[in-house]
Amino acid sequence: MTHSSYHGIIPPIVTPLNPDGAVNHNDLAKLVEHLIDAGVNGLFPLGSTGQVAYLSDADRLAVMKTVCDTTRGRVPVMAGAIELTAARVIDSAKAFLGVGADAIVATAPIYAISDDGEVANHFRMIHAAVDAPLFAYDIPARGCRKLSPKMLVDLGQDGVIAGVKDSSGDDVSFRRLIAMNTAAGHPLALFTGHEVMVDAMGLFGADGAVPGLANVDAAGYVRLWKAAKAGDVKAAIAEQERINSLFEIVFCPTGRSGDAAGVGAFKAAMAVQGLISSATMTAPLKALDQKVLDQIHAIVKDAGLLA
Repeated sequence: MTHSSYHGIIPPIVTPLNPDGAVNHNDLAKLVEHLIDAGVNGLFPLGSTGQVAYLSDADRLAVMKTVCDTTRGRVPVMAGAIELTAARVIDSAKAFLGVGADAIVATAPIYAISDDGEVANHFRMIHAAVDAPLFAYDIPARGCRKLSPKMLVDLGQDGVIAGVKDSSGDDVSFRRLIAMNTAAGHPLALFTGHEVMVDAMGLFGADGAVPGLANVDAAGYVRLWKAAKAGDVKAAIAEQERINSLFEIVFCPTGRSGDAAGVGAFKAAMAVQGLISSATMTAPLKALDQKVLDQIHAIVKDAGLLA
C-alpha cells in the first residue's frame, strides 16, 4: 500500500477475552467487522489498547491472523510489533507480515537506554530488515523516550519510516511535527492518539487519528474526521465535544492503574453495547467494580450509544 493509504480513523483495537482470560477470536472477528462497517480507514491491532504487553507471542500472532483474515484487505492492518530492541521487533514484524499485516508499528527501544542516534539507528535496522511501511510509535509513558520531531522528519525524508503514531500527549510537539513535515514536503503520515484533540489536529493538518475510544464509538470518530477534513469547524467541534463527554468513562475508575482504568473502561463500554461479550482484562488486571460499571453505563447511555 502507498503512503496515502494510511489516513483517517485507525482504531487501536482491543483484544477481546473470555472470562477465563483466553482470547475470544469470535468476538475479535465481529469487532473487526463492526469497525469496518462504521467506516474506519484502517486497524491497529496489538497496541496499548490491545494490551500487547500482556499477551504471549502465540496469542499475539493468533490475534494478528484473526484480524487479517477477517479484514481481507478491505482496510490496511498496521501491526504493533512492540518489543525491547530492533532484533526482536524484526522477528515479530516478519511473523505478522506472514499472516497478512500491511504495515509495522514500533516504538523506540524499551528498557534499553538509548540516545537519539541509537534510536534513529533502531528504526533504520528495522526498515532494512522488514519489507513493509514502518511507523514510529511515540509513547514515552510506556518506557520509551520522547521522539524528537526533527529526527522523525529526517527518518521520513530518508524513507526509513512512513509515518508516526503520536501518543505522547505533547500537543506542542505534535504541532511542531506537523509544521516540519509540511515544510519537508510531507514525507510522513501523521496520526494523533489523543482522543480529545482529534478535531484540532485534523484541522491543523494531521493525516489521521488512532484513538482508543474509537473502539467504543467508531462512527462518531468517523463523522468527526470527515467534518474536520471538509473544513466544517462547527460540526467537528460539536462531535468532539460529544466524544469528550463519552471519554469521561476513563475517569470513573479511581485508584487503578492506567491500563485497568483506560482499557477497562473501554471494554466495559463496549460490553454494555454488545460489541464484545465480556469486559475481561488480561491478568493481573482486576475487573472494575459494579459501581464503576454503572457509572460507565450511564455515560454510554447519555452519549446515545445504547439502542
